[in-house]
Amino acid sequence: MQTAPKLKDMVSHLVSTPSVSSTLPQFDQSNEGVVHTLANWLEPLGFSIAIQPIGDAGKCNLIATRGKGSGGLVLSGHTDTVPYDEELWQSDPFRLFEQDDRWYGLGTCDMKSFFALALEALRPLAGENFRRPLTILATADEESTMSGARALEAASLCGARYALIGEPTGLTPVNQHKGIMMMSLRIRGSSGHSSNPALGRSALDATGEVIACLHAFRDEMKSRYTNAAFEVAFPTMNLGCIHGGDNPNRICDHVDLSFDVRVLPGMDNDEIAGEIGARLRPIIEDRDLTMSFAPNHPPVPPFASSGDEMAKLLQSLTGVAPAPVAFATEAPFLTDLGMETIVMGAGSIDQAHQPNEYLALEQLDPAVAIIRALIEEYCLRE
Repeated sequence: MQTAPKLKDMVSHLVSTPSVSSTLPQFDQSNEGVVHTLANWLEPLGFSIAIQPIGDAGKCNLIATRGKGSGGLVLSGHTDTVPYDEELWQSDPFRLFEQDDRWYGLGTCDMKSFFALALEALRPLAGENFRRPLTILATADEESTMSGARALEAASLCGARYALIGEPTGLTPVNQHKGIMMMSLRIRGSSGHSSNPALGRSALDATGEVIACLHAFRDEMKSRYTNAAFEVAFPTMNLGCIHGGDNPNRICDHVDLSFDVRVLPGMDNDEIAGEIGARLRPIIEDRDLTMSFAPNHPPVPPFASSGDEMAKLLQSLTGVAPAPVAFATEAPFLTDLGMETIVMGAGSIDQAHQPNEYLALEQLDPAVAIIRALIEEYCLRE
């Protein structure tokens, strides 16, 4: 058991503990090292520790709680990072490097530093009476399947009333975001010698019509749904990757196409996926082909905060009005558990998921002050 070190040392230790999450097994890693480090820092501060196993790949959630009763506040973050291209980094991604008033390292921005900032905010409050519970929640696999957030139950979070997810938003409170589903379409035909088209059924010939259909549906969604609060005010679809065939002189017997769809609050992922499938099937069947169409993993719903009490408090603390973002978080899962949820943290999403990820030091003190004010308001006051 060990007490939490200084802020920079905490961030350094968390960055140096690999916890890559990926749907590709060759990149995927356990997050147990991060979880146990946080547990060792939190237990001496009076937190009860619960470690929730997720699946069988060395993944787990940390649920650390101080205080009795119900209500209170959850400070939530994910313990995993995305994979990395080490050759594109100018420094070791697993070693904290300070330069030009920035901390560089994998997870500095997205989002291991949030846990260190939360612990720093707690330091002067360690001797206080927590009238309502404070829960530090550290989840697994946000960057891949969000399996950690999907496994949560309200009872394990003490029926918390408020939740702050510390994703990098430049300390702007976020009260809405789009949902996302990543879809895989597999078209299957039969191969044959290219000198005679009748010898096979080309999956590639159908793919052009499929893509045209997807483009038409994308344009239709843009005209049917809009939310002016978002910078990109309509749903989007990105055709991300395509693979097919094996040789120019063989009729192409397979094409795999993957794409994502980001829906606005008020839209339903399942309904949109069903509509896409219904439009594609006639194209496939008319050519005597087959297809499979399914999500790569369960989709993330769109998010809209269930209340505005915490949003108003954060606006008074930051001087910034709540705003929506296009990227997805674990917020809809916490909202579904009955919490008024806001996404806000130090750092910029522009620095996430890329080489030389960094956190600007100018945001550290404001972030600590905001987190401390939330703890005081929702856990300490009568």
